[in-house]
Amino acid sequence: MIKKYVIGIDYGTDSVRSVVVDTTNGKIVGTSVFDYPRWKKGLYCDPSINQFRQHPFDYVEGLEQSVKGALAGLAPDIVNNIVGITVDTTGSTPVAVDKDGTPLSMKKGYENNPDAMFVLWKDHTAVKEAAEINNMARTWGGTDFTKFEGGIYSSEWFWAKILHVLRNSDEVRKNAWSWVEHCDWIPALLTGKTDPLQLKRSRCAAGHKAMWHEDFNGLPDEKFLSKIDPLLKGLREDFSAKHTLAIQKLVIFRQNGQRDSVFHLR
Repeated sequence: MIKKYVIGIDYGTDSVRSVVVDTTNGKIVGTSVFDYPRWKKGLYCDPSINQFRQHPFDYVEGLEQSVKGALAGLAPDIVNNIVGITVDTTGSTPVAVDKDGTPLSMKKGYENNPDAMFVLWKDHTAVKEAAEINNMARTWGGTDFTKFEGGIYSSEWFWAKILHVLRNSDEVRKNAWSWVEHCDWIPALLTGKTDPLQLKRSRCAAGHKAMWHEDFNGLPDEKFLSKIDPLLKGLREDFSAKHTLAIQKLVIFRQNGQRDSVFHLR
């Protein structure tokens, strides 16, 4: 029997580790760790205000170098029988992207703007926004959209972080086409499907971090989000207005009659 292997890529807070694993017994046959160079220098972070941001180039360089390192020295019968790649990341770690799905911090003029970078899971700059979301969930008179996640929305999660960045950076607010979680962007990058209209969104990130649920017909109600802050108006339509149930959940939306977009849940 020809053995098959998979590559596992684990994005942590300080580094990314890649492993090559034998699918028959779980044995690790190759491994490599890459420390994020910009993060290691403390760039774009300010612990005094709980700001922790990571540059996408740390992730991209880490992807390339850690996979190469894990494969280094492996026999051809292993390398030639790698059948899949798996990815896990920290979360919620969202980033603002352009129409092509490129993080704004990878574009000229945004290279050193922390608000254009991935907002790391432990970034707590959105404490105020999370408190507003929790208060609104209990007082707006409609569904409590936090009810499937313990009744408390965290400053570490999607909507709070997005709202904080939208309030804090005019440039990012004007130029963000969409928002993507780290766990969704890496698979999109690997498959060449970074277009926000095509990339797949993970069920965990959408459900736990963005309050997506079938009972809500998708994400929280537009009226609820708009009551928190008008800056969130229209973002629900940017992610899910209706859904169909198939092997994947596909949510298709149209915003202002100008563009169609999709929100896949894998």
